[in-house]
Amino acid sequence: MATSRGKAAVKRYMNDIPEAVRERVLRGAARAAGTIVATRAKELSVSSEVSDKIKVRTKREDGKIIARVQVLMGNYNLPLWLEYGTDPHFISVSDSQRRGQSVRRINSKVREEGGNASLVIGGNFVGATVFHPGARAHPFLRPALDMEEADAIRAAQAFISARVAPTGITGSDQGDEP
Repeated sequence: MATSRGKAAVKRYMNDIPEAVRERVLRGAARAAGTIVATRAKELSVSSEVSDKIKVRTKREDGKIIARVQVLMGNYNLPLWLEYGTDPHFISVSDSQRRGQSVRRINSKVREEGGNASLVIGGNFVGATVFHPGARAHPFLRPALDMEEADAIRAAQAFISARVAPTGITGSDQGDEP
C-alpha cells in the first residue's frame, strides 16, 4: 500500500493562503494604488500645508482591505474648504469662544475687558460681524482619483503579480521588492 508524508503540512499551507493573500498581498496592492492617487492629489492641491498632510492608510474592514487617501489635519477644515469651496456667509463670535456661554455672557465679557464687540482681522477692528464672500473650490482629491484610476489599478496589479509566484507568496505588504 502506498503512503504519503506531509499531508498535514500541505493542508496547513492551503488553509493559510487566504490570510496570507489578504494581509501580505492585497493590503500592499491597495497601498500601491492609493499612493498613485495620493501623489496626484498632492500635485493638484493649491496648499502646501494640505499637500504635506495627504497620507494613505489601509485597514481591514468586514473582511475587505480598504485603502483611504486622507488629509490628516485634526479638526482643521481647510481640506474640505479647498475641495468644495465655501458659500458666502457672515462671521461673528466663533463657536470656540461661545462654547458653554450665552450671547449675553460673551457681550458682558467683552464690555468687562474694555473692548467694543468687534472682530479683529489682520490687527484691524472690522465690526461685530463680517460678510465673507465665500471661497472658490479647488478640488484635488476627487480629480486625483478620476485622473489616476487606471494607473492605480495597474500599480495594484503589478504589486500582486510581483508577489504571487508558483512557489508561494513573496515579500511583505510594505511595498518592498520580492
